[in-house]
Amino acid sequence: MDDLRRDVGQLLWIGFEGTSVDADLERRLRAGEAGAVVLFRRNLPEAAGGLDVAGLIALDQALHDAGAASGERLLIAVDQEGGRVQRVRSPATLWPPMLGLAGLEPARGEALARRIGAAMGAELAALGFDIDFAPVLDVHTNEGNPIIGDRAFGREPEAAATLALAFADGLGDAGILGCGKHFPGHGDTAQDSHLELPRLRHDMDRLRRVELVPFAMAARRGVPMIMTAHVVFEALDPDLPATLSRRAIGELLRGELGYRGVVVSDDLDMKAIADFTGAADAAVAAIEAGCDVLLLCRDRDHQEAAREGLIRAGEASASLRARIGEAAAAVRELKRRPEAPRPDPAAVLGAGDALLAELDGG
Repeated sequence: MDDLRRDVGQLLWIGFEGTSVDADLERRLRAGEAGAVVLFRRNLPEAAGGLDVAGLIALDQALHDAGAASGERLLIAVDQEGGRVQRVRSPATLWPPMLGLAGLEPARGEALARRIGAAMGAELAALGFDIDFAPVLDVHTNEGNPIIGDRAFGREPEAAATLALAFADGLGDAGILGCGKHFPGHGDTAQDSHLELPRLRHDMDRLRRVELVPFAMAARRGVPMIMTAHVVFEALDPDLPATLSRRAIGELLRGELGYRGVVVSDDLDMKAIADFTGAADAAVAAIEAGCDVLLLCRDRDHQEAAREGLIRAGEASASLRARIGEAAAAVRELKRRPEAPRPDPAAVLGAGDALLAELDGG
């Protein structure tokens, strides 16, 4: 495999169908065509009463082994926030929405957020995961928001960020890589970017006072990853969603906020992007804008189109080839972090129930 193809593979973090590693997926992972795999509920093997724990551990081990055959470490990611968004359920802890932390006394809430992050991280580590696409850094300012709502940690920027970043620290305590989302802020939208392309008309003063505060704090804290939003912020770039905008990622996130971690696109299969431009064009635009990782969570054709589109464009443009190499280097640097300790599942699955009692106690 030439260097360009190997580098492009690191940028593509993919989903798949089924609860096992089929021949096609194994071939692709062994060939280095993906830097990470994202698991969803559809991928989790089931047993009587809930999750087949041994089956999930075996699946994650098979994925890690197939990726290692390429000579590159493969990461395994999941969305595990609590509330509406938690792929892994019983016998793991069933976590409530994180907005519940906002009602606690600040110091107590921050301490509990970190302990929840550590407990959730330990459960994920025991099952073979490396990454949790959490915490949500959006500020809950719109009660009619159909996609964020109680996924946020609060309604006020600094307080929400403090809780969310404590949670991220807890994930790190367990060896799990966290990912703050959705930059520059999805909390005040009235549309779901899974279904359409939202637009926000706030001026930059409002964005700096509210939406951007948690991301500025995350940048200073050194959160390993930040995920972009498929939202048009008219004050930043009236023509492009943030995922595809150099002004949003290159100038604002990297430049003004000084973020030095890995920038992850939200899923390019979502209609906000899929209906806006094709997968190949979106992949190239996102990397040019400053993303380091592209999520392609379901559609096999989109995954192949993105891969081939990046390879063709990288072969034709020295500047894009350099940007691809820079992004791949950022992913490899992330992978040099120590692998999470793998605790005994029997010791940690469901152990968060004691924390739930503290949260419910107010």
